Amino acid sequence: MFLLSIAMVLQEQNSDDKKYEIFLNRTGINSIEGPKPPVRVEIGGTLKLRFVNRGSPIHITISSSNSGMFSSFFHDNLYIVDETLFSIPIYPDCHEGFFDVEIIAGYGVIKVAFRIDVLHTDRFMSQKVKEPPLQPVPRGRPHPLMVMMGFSLLLYSAWLYLRLDILNTAAFFTLIIGAIYTWYRQGLQ
Repeated sequence: MFLLSIAMVLQEQNSDDKKYEIFLNRTGINSIEGPKPPVRVEIGGTLKLRFVNRGSPIHITISSSNSGMFSSFFHDNLYIVDETLFSIPIYPDCHEGFFDVEIIAGYGVIKVAFRIDVLHTDRFMSQKVKEPPLQPVPRGRPHPLMVMMGFSLLLYSAWLYLRLDILNTAAFFTLIIGAIYTWYRQGLQ
């Protein structure tokens, strides 16, 4: 029995089924942040939705009015304290297509809907999305805020050594100018 449970855990870790994360209470009370599209599942597979609650416990309703051709799932109420994994099994003999999933919180005030694409195994494998890198990609030039911070550090170090108050003030204003420049530059892009 022990070996069987270890094998099941290892099989679960090695499975290619992706878990789509849905964040609750992260940006405000009863807020729902759906998974980033595209959400795909293969025929005969299982759609795994991982609900991550960042606030107080919450009641949500998850439903799908047009999933009858793909799954027996129709409606469920969940009480989520911290994290919950919710699985929707897909029929092995269904055709390709899509269905919608709606998540409702706050007595119907907050509602998020997203589309689930149901694909054959060969198309599912060929349409996997390339994940963005975890680290930013270097562009060849340093960020202007980093340059301003370095220059401010040099001015502050000079102030520590020379004790000229103008250098300390210049270091402070250099940091402020760099932050304001970066803030307004983000708004223009």
